[in-house]
Amino acid sequence: MSMPDHPRLIDLSADTATRPSEAMRLAICAAPVGDEQRGEDPTTLALEERVAALLGQEKALFLPSGTMANQIAFLVHCRPGDEIVCAENAHVFGSEGAGAAVLAGAQFRPIDTATGIFTVADVASRLRAPRHRSPHSRVIAIEQTTNRGGGRIWSEEAIGALKGLALEKGLALHMDGARLLNAAVVTGLPAARFAAPCDSVWIDLSKGLGCPVGAVLAGSAGFIEEALVWKHRLGGAMRQSGILAAAGLYALDHNVERLAEDHDNARRLASALATVPGLHVQPEGVVTNILFLDLAGTGVSASALAGVLAGEAIRVNVEGQNRIRMVTHLDVSADDVEVAGSAIIAALARLRPDQSGG
Repeated sequence: MSMPDHPRLIDLSADTATRPSEAMRLAICAAPVGDEQRGEDPTTLALEERVAALLGQEKALFLPSGTMANQIAFLVHCRPGDEIVCAENAHVFGSEGAGAAVLAGAQFRPIDTATGIFTVADVASRLRAPRHRSPHSRVIAIEQTTNRGGGRIWSEEAIGALKGLALEKGLALHMDGARLLNAAVVTGLPAARFAAPCDSVWIDLSKGLGCPVGAVLAGSAGFIEEALVWKHRLGGAMRQSGILAAAGLYALDHNVERLAEDHDNARRLASALATVPGLHVQPEGVVTNILFLDLAGTGVSASALAGVLAGEAIRVNVEGQNRIRMVTHLDVSADDVEVAGSAIIAALARLRPDQSGG
């Protein structure tokens, strides 16, 4: 007896849902490898050299994850008791298990900003005056693009202004560049225009670029030398890591410019949902590949909507009682977006409280 067909999952919960394509798998199989700890893995070395050039930095280091990249950057920049200024909704503050506090002994001074973007004045007002009983302000951390800020883009000018403040005050400027290449594709600017002013910066390989794992951290030669020590201490040595690095090289060759398709699909989805009464789609005028649905005006909870969608093989991420996040990526097609948009509209119509008063 044959099993019933099941619809393919449309996974809009995150761009980490991407799976390596057949062509990427073939590149992985063909990768020449060696011991990365001895500097003998040619594929890993090629990826590191390429990303360093891409980001306008001296050197780069292949790592298992973006979270490790952030944490290593803080471990290099900070001493115990130092303070990191960032957005209140930043990934480093709310989604990395308090890693900076646990590992580097550093605390955060968050800035309340719905967009994830802040100004020089915002940072300056939070810097500590030097005195023995205060934390030492040490790092400004920014996200490109902003995650819970809805995929918004830090402008080249805003980053340059923060760099000026960092130089004036003796701070390090760190960029969580998980989706930096999304910003580069939208603006048409080379990634280095955003990244080169930073003292440390990394890109994620396992999100929109479609790799199964990995991130690459970049900075000065001295910074990477210290980062290599922490990579080993934290268990990040991967030996014949060219197996994984090959996916990154393939992605840089084939999956960067196509990020524009994800942005188009996000705009298509936002447009489909824009006319639903009571539903607020953020950000207005979608910039990249991240959308938030504010359901407060619909009378439908985020968990209820997500539950109905799950029954139709559509996965979204619940971010609060009235808030849902959706992210487009290379495993979500234009047709998938049409299906998801129609399903959301239909589900909200069914779930809304009776408006008739009867």
